Amino acid sequence: MSAIEPIPRRKLSQEVLDRLLSRISTGEYAPGDQLPSERQLMEMFQVGRPAIREAMQTLAHMGLVTITHGERARVTPVTAAKLIEQVGGSAKHFLATAPENLEHLKEARVFFEVGMVRIAAERATEADIDNLGRRLHEHRESLTDLSVFQARDMAFHREIAMISRNPIYAAVSQAMFDWLAAYHVDLLRAPGLEMVTIEEHERIFDAIATRDPEGAERAMSDHLKRAHHLYRRSEE
Repeated sequence: MSAIEPIPRRKLSQEVLDRLLSRISTGEYAPGDQLPSERQLMEMFQVGRPAIREAMQTLAHMGLVTITHGERARVTPVTAAKLIEQVGGSAKHFLATAPENLEHLKEARVFFEVGMVRIAAERATEADIDNLGRRLHEHRESLTDLSVFQARDMAFHREIAMISRNPIYAAVSQAMFDWLAAYHVDLLRAPGLEMVTIEEHERIFDAIATRDPEGAERAMSDHLKRAHHLYRRSEE
């Protein structure tokens, strides 16, 4: 019979963290509420200041509380965008560690956005089409101010994701673009490519506006694969 491993003793800060997480998850501490002061928490949990501070820093890193000097920590409303943002730094490190990871992201983005544009073509209301048309117009106008071209490119794609009414889709769309842009900023702003992007966006918009899911899929797939081909040429 193999020896039984002893149960490790847990850090006090982990115990404090678990109890605070439990109270936040049950709504005892709701979004916008201030948590008790350090001294109050020390008395509640019968632990020292280091355990409280370590637990609070962990909650802050998780995006669950906001710590402001001189004030009690406040519970932060959790959104899909905040959750995705939490992994942003790790994602960029993951992409930078090996070229194949970047290829995986490109493939995932094509799969995701082609699916998103089909949903948009199926669900878009007249108001959605008007909003998307404004984003396209703003993007076209940025040809005279290329400093904002990339931001308006993303705004067009994010508007497509928002048509689904699913905030997770919008957050993932933003994150994927940001992660790619971190490695391809120069290419995304390369002179001479902007008009090609605008024309491809016009084709995508037309397919959504006419409620043509298959056409929207083809237009988005062609758009992203063309861009990824340029990424690859730039890397070579």
